[in-house]
Amino acid sequence: MKHTIWTRPIYYIIAFLFASISLYPIILMILSSFKPSAEIFMSPLAFPKSFSLDTYRNLLDQIPFMTYFYNSVFVSVVSVLLILITTSLAAFYIARYTFWWNNIMFFFFLMGMMIPIKLGIVPLFLLMKDLGLTNSLWSLIMMYTAQGIPLSILILTGFFRTMPAELEEAARIDGASDLRILWNVVLPLMRPALGTVMIINFISAWNDFFFPLIFISDEMKKTIPVGMMKLFGEYSADWGALFAGLTLSSLPMIILFFIASKQFMEGLTAGAVK
Repeated sequence: MKHTIWTRPIYYIIAFLFASISLYPIILMILSSFKPSAEIFMSPLAFPKSFSLDTYRNLLDQIPFMTYFYNSVFVSVVSVLLILITTSLAAFYIARYTFWWNNIMFFFFLMGMMIPIKLGIVPLFLLMKDLGLTNSLWSLIMMYTAQGIPLSILILTGFFRTMPAELEEAARIDGASDLRILWNVVLPLMRPALGTVMIINFISAWNDFFFPLIFISDEMKKTIPVGMMKLFGEYSADWGALFAGLTLSSLPMIILFFIASKQFMEGLTAGAVK
């Protein structure tokens, strides 16, 4: 008992220190978004002299940020949805149906993690050109979906194999089809794994700079990482507007993290309740 009383404050102090270190860059980014460039260099760690929205107005005046924002949201959301749909079906098949080619198929998906996709950028660009998808957001969606499938298959297949098959057998005895079993019985219990897959792939698609730089040339179809490069001039950069753009672009990831974290905690107890 005494050991618990004396050690608990130490744990709280250590947790507070780690939380402060983790949140410090985010807080500094938000504070810097209210400062002009001169004030950022003169007092980078201080609070803004006045909380003005001029930097945000300058951001919207210099670049079509809301267009970039919409493009990033569209590409990331559609890619994540396609990954969740395709990988949940494929992982359910690999984990629950026994055929001689199951392991071969599973290894085929895992090969996508072993071979960096950027090594094939030249044939991929030629493929997108032949398909007429260059300078299209669908080229990014196809790339992010293909890039996210291998790891998602690994996560979901491992989770499927840990679930008891008796639940599915009971639903099958009641006359449920395989798709109904997957949708109504299995997927509600897989929210922790689905949340993990969603967070990993959304962040990967949202922050990617390489593929939009290669496949997109139209200014109005660029995503945030590539579009914000216009804020960097040849000899200077508008750091206030840049931090304002970083603050706005980080909001979807922060919101998604809180939503997925809630789903994760609910998914841990869903199996016991049901």
